[in-house]
Amino acid sequence: MKVFLTGGTGFVGTILTRELVKRGHTVTVLTRSVGTGRGLPKGASILEGNPTQEGPWQEAVAGHDSVINLAGGSIFRRWTDVSKKAIRDSRILSTRNLVEALSARNGKETLVFSTSAVGYYGTQGDEELDERSPPGDDFLATLTKEWEAEALKAEKFGARVFLCRFGIVLGSGGGALARMTPLFKWYLGSALGNGRQQVSWIHQQDLVNAYLFLMDTEGVSGPINFTAPNPVTNKEMTRILGEALKKPTFMPSVPGFLIRLFMGEFSSVLLEGQRVIPKKLLEKGFQFQFPNLPDALANMLK
Repeated sequence: MKVFLTGGTGFVGTILTRELVKRGHTVTVLTRSVGTGRGLPKGASILEGNPTQEGPWQEAVAGHDSVINLAGGSIFRRWTDVSKKAIRDSRILSTRNLVEALSARNGKETLVFSTSAVGYYGTQGDEELDERSPPGDDFLATLTKEWEAEALKAEKFGARVFLCRFGIVLGSGGGALARMTPLFKWYLGSALGNGRQQVSWIHQQDLVNAYLFLMDTEGVSGPINFTAPNPVTNKEMTRILGEALKKPTFMPSVPGFLIRLFMGEFSSVLLEGQRVIPKKLLEKGFQFQFPNLPDALANMLK
């Protein structure tokens, strides 16, 4: 299969590109600077272009059977009107431009994997959420609904669209784990707020395997939760990560009011959560290599 990939030089994209090439797929990685793609594996070609802007790169999309859109600016920063606009534009505009490029494939079988997030569900406490659960109404939920709506427009060209709702991606060499482990190594690891907020997570290898699984699975589309089947609370994650690193977690929890003071509206991402279950993947028979957090962390930290 010929795969067109945006965001292919990032944490998830690099891993996914490597696995796609290993499986014999031909991969074209769109990047704003050719230099950032030098670490990609042999067999992946680089195309320079900005997915948030229309350009000649769109002409290349039509020659691919599958499109994977991983483009999107980081949400891990204080949210201001300016940063919110940047977060939104990086997702909405890149998705819109990719869908427009697919018009040249009208009528041809095409798979479109649009990155989304479990933030779609908003904050719903300990309630178990699956792909049929209703959306929230906060900033991330509203953004995600708009983001997914843009991706679904590809269906008018005959594409099969997957809305890949990521949980927290845990992996070696980047992502959330790279932010957390330094604190634990300095004996500063602690829960956030009351620690009862749910954390829906996924091992990087299971995330990549889910993409490959869906490429080969008929009769599935729409929202797909890319999360492990066993979410944990923030307090549980703190304890399990401390045990995996062999570091005690005796520090008191970071008070929620301090996090709100320093991080503003973004603090809701850290202090509130969702208990999300990958119901569609499980129903289709997907086998998680790392369904439990202790095993996942042991694998990543070995």
